[in-house]
Amino acid sequence: MHIKGDHAELVVGGRLDVRSAADARTALHTAVDSGEGDLVLDLAQLESWDATGLGVIMGAHRRAGRCGRRLVLRDVPPQMQRLLVATRLHRILAMETSQVPILTKP
Repeated sequence: MHIKGDHAELVVGGRLDVRSAADARTALHTAVDSGEGDLVLDLAQLESWDATGLGVIMGAHRRAGRCGRRLVLRDVPPQMQRLLVATRLHRILAMETSQVPILTKP
């Protein structure tokens, strides 16, 4: 697992699981505590996450809310989107895509 970025946007890649949870939690908490406004997590490079990794994301979401910020998940891979829908967390977490929509002719 690797996390790169600053207090406004982080790129999360690799695996977010029980082995990487402590480091991920520290990086996310530091980013939440040191910034203002939305904190965007770009997950396009994320290979997988387990229940512990999802717990880290939810913990960062709660911490951001307490700090008056919003955690936004960008480019969530399809298999992870399915997990968010199955657990109904897609209703709680803000998600966006960076893809520009293709304009079609009328």
